[in-house]
Amino acid sequence: MIARKIRQEHRGKLTVRLLETKDGFTGVLIGTPGGQPTVIHGTDREEVWRRLELEVGKHHLNYFGFDGARSRFLREYPAGFHTPAYAVDERNYKAAAKAMLDITAPLKEVASGNGFANAVRKVFRETNLLASTEKIRLRNVLLGPSADAFVRAAAAFALGAGTPALLEMDKLLRPHDCAKWTVVTYLPFLWRPDQHMFLKPRVTKDFATRVGHPYARVYAPRLDMVVYESLLDLVARTEAELADLHPQDRIDVQSFIWVVGQPKPAAS
Repeated sequence: MIARKIRQEHRGKLTVRLLETKDGFTGVLIGTPGGQPTVIHGTDREEVWRRLELEVGKHHLNYFGFDGARSRFLREYPAGFHTPAYAVDERNYKAAAKAMLDITAPLKEVASGNGFANAVRKVFRETNLLASTEKIRLRNVLLGPSADAFVRAAAAFALGAGTPALLEMDKLLRPHDCAKWTVVTYLPFLWRPDQHMFLKPRVTKDFATRVGHPYARVYAPRLDMVVYESLLDLVARTEAELADLHPQDRIDVQSFIWVVGQPKPAAS
């Protein structure tokens, strides 16, 4: 069987091409410095394409890979997640917000209940993860007639409802101009930090660019599960890279992404 081109895309000066061969699939990245194409073989079409995407990311000007990300984090917190200053700066207040949410608005009760909006509103106030304008607009939602519906939709999303729950939150938040990734991922992240991730778009996109992950290209402000699934793939890869640092959960992973994207200024 002659190799057959089944997919091709252009990424700036680079060309990404997927071929079907008698043995499976071959991915080719053309246009890299030096002119030598990168070739990847495999039997799983999607896996070959995913590996090609990762190769594309390595050619961005801001790329420094997971080794660079780790070095930047450890410059700030030399003992990693066990550095006392890390707990004070990054973890403790998020863990406290999670504890408050678990006590005042337990996930399973919220998923089928009413009357939790005030408790949820207080939890949103406990951290600086949302901008002040987002908190003001969200306050109007949580004090209005859509409050219970929004909280239940957030709980459904945390429990794995996916697109239907995301679309419901979008519908309820859009009239208040707060159908934002930060707003819809905040509660699922705190309820289930073993499975979900809080999405701070600019910093996360910057991080993805630096480690060469396709999320940097996939991201869009619209609430779409394709974006969120790409985020979760980025998080899973980051967890694997940080395994020896022993993050407790995705609160630590989110903090890692934030620190790498928002380094402290060097001392003068």
